[in-house]
Amino acid sequence: MLTITTESGGTWYRPGEIVRGSVTWRLEEEPVGLEIRLFWFTSGKGTRDVEVVASRSVERPGLAGSAVFELQIPRGPYSFSGRLITLSWAVEAVALPNGEITRLDLVVGPRPVEVAIG
Repeated sequence: MLTITTESGGTWYRPGEIVRGSVTWRLEEEPVGLEIRLFWFTSGKGTRDVEVVASRSVERPGLAGSAVFELQIPRGPYSFSGRLITLSWAVEAVALPNGEITRLDLVVGPRPVEVAIG
């Protein structure tokens, strides 16, 4: 089990802000590492794009524990939702090498809702 929480308890961030939080884990197989990633991705029609913009590694994390992280949101792109494509942000934690994963969805923009595009 992997859990991500933000320090503020919120999921809305303005460009340039820092996402502070922690990852807690209790795993059945001992991982060799844990990767915490801030990324954006698209979904909808067309090609799916993904870009990791910041990450933090935890080496030899053990079967259970926790780690704090600070990952800076870049200036863009903003979260948006349209008829054909949606751009979303998230923080994910991945246990390596077994690939157990969890994700916390975020909204990035000047307001606490994704931009709606026609």
